[in-house]
Amino acid sequence: MSRTARNASIGIAVTAALTLGLTACGSSGGDDVAADKKQTLTVWAMGAEGEKLADVAKVYEKANPNITVKVTPVGWDVAHQKLVSAAAAGTLPDVAQMGGSYMGEFAELGVLEPVDTKTFDEKDYFQSGWEQGEVDGKAYGVPWYVDTRVLYYRTDLAEKAGITKAPTNWKEMQDLATAYQKKAGTKWGLSIQPSGLDTVQNFYSFLYSAGGEIVNAKGEAVIDSPEAVKALKEYGSYFDKGLSNKSVQPGYDVVKDFGNGRVPMFFGGPWHVTLLNEGQPQVKGKWAVANVPADKSSVSMAGGSSLVISKDSEHKAAATEFIKYLTDTKGQADWYKRTKDLPANTSAWTSGDLADDTNLQVFKKQMDTAKSSPSLSNWTEITDKVDQAIAKVTQGKASAEDALKTAQSQIEGLVK
Repeated sequence: MSRTARNASIGIAVTAALTLGLTACGSSGGDDVAADKKQTLTVWAMGAEGEKLADVAKVYEKANPNITVKVTPVGWDVAHQKLVSAAAAGTLPDVAQMGGSYMGEFAELGVLEPVDTKTFDEKDYFQSGWEQGEVDGKAYGVPWYVDTRVLYYRTDLAEKAGITKAPTNWKEMQDLATAYQKKAGTKWGLSIQPSGLDTVQNFYSFLYSAGGEIVNAKGEAVIDSPEAVKALKEYGSYFDKGLSNKSVQPGYDVVKDFGNGRVPMFFGGPWHVTLLNEGQPQVKGKWAVANVPADKSSVSMAGGSSLVISKDSEHKAAATEFIKYLTDTKGQADWYKRTKDLPANTSAWTSGDLADDTNLQVFKKQMDTAKSSPSLSNWTEITDKVDQAIAKVTQGKASAEDALKTAQSQIEGLVK
C-alpha cells in the first residue's frame, strides 16, 4: 500500500471509529469466557506467519481440546486495511499479529487490550522488541518475533581485495567497499537504497550508529541534529564516490547480485540467510554477516511483530494463554524451527542452532542494541519526509544540512 493510500485509510478509520462510538477507553466486550471453557479463538496472522501458525494451532488444540483456534492468514499487502476496517466495525479477531508501525494507530483508537504484565514480563524479551508494543509507556503487544539488519559481505572477494576481517567502523566499511571495486573488480562496493519508499530502513544503521534520531523520547523532531547530518553525509558519500548505485529499480533483488559478485556488501535481515543458502548455493562458505559498522556505536533498527488482543474480545483469558504458549521459551524455539523468525524471548537463544550458529549470534548481539521506532500513529508520514531528504542527497540535489533542515520543518508540523 502506498503512503498516500495508507494515510487516507487512517483518516477513514478514525472517522468510522468515532461514528461507531469507539473511544480511547474502548469497550469491555462483555463478560470474558474462562480459559478452560469450550470456545473458539479467532486469530489473524500475516504473510508466511499466517500459513505456519495454522500448524502450531493444531498442536495447541490437541493439548487443549476445549479450545478451537481459527487462524486466518492475511497478506501483508492488505493487512493494514483489513485491520482498519475491522477496528471501525468492531470485528477485530481475538488475537492479531501487529507490526510496530501499526501499534500507535490502533492503541489510539482504543481497540487493543493492554498487556497483562503479571503474565508477560518485559525482562524476558529484547528491550527493543518489547518497546515496539508500547504506546505512551503502556504495553499493548507481546513480542512474537524480532528482526534487525546486519552487514552481509563476501569474504572471498574481500580476501581477493587484501582484507581478511569484517569492517567494524565507518572508515573500515568504506575502505572495504573501495577495495572491492578497485582490487576485486566488483561493480559496486555497497548496496544501499538511493530513494523511494522506506529508504529510511537502510539509513537507520547510519543514523542510529551516529547517535541520531528522527523523533526523540520527548516527541520532538531532531532529524537536523549534528549526528543526523553526519550520518546522511556518510550515507551520501557512497553515491558521490560511485560506490553505490544511484538508480535502483523497484523490486531489485540484491541477493542475486550478491551471488554473482556485482554487489559484495549489503544490509539485510535474518531472512536473507535462507535466501542465500537456498537461492545462491554457489557462494556457500564465501560470505558472512557482521554487526553494523559503528560510528559512536553499532546500532541497527529493530523490527518484528507483536501479538495483540482485541478490547472487544470475549475470550481474553484463552487468548492470553495462547499468546503465552507462542511466546514462552519452548514455543519460541519451535517457532524458529518452523519459520526461521528470530525469537523475541531471549531465553529461547540458549540452546540448539540459536546458541551455536555464528551468524545467528551476530543477529542476537545486534538485537541487544537495536533501536525501535516511536509508536506514533503517523510514523510512516514522518519517515516519508526522511526518505525525501535522503533522495535529495543521493541524487546530488541538496546537501545533507539543507535536506535535513527541510525535513525537520516538515516533521515538526507532524509531531505537534
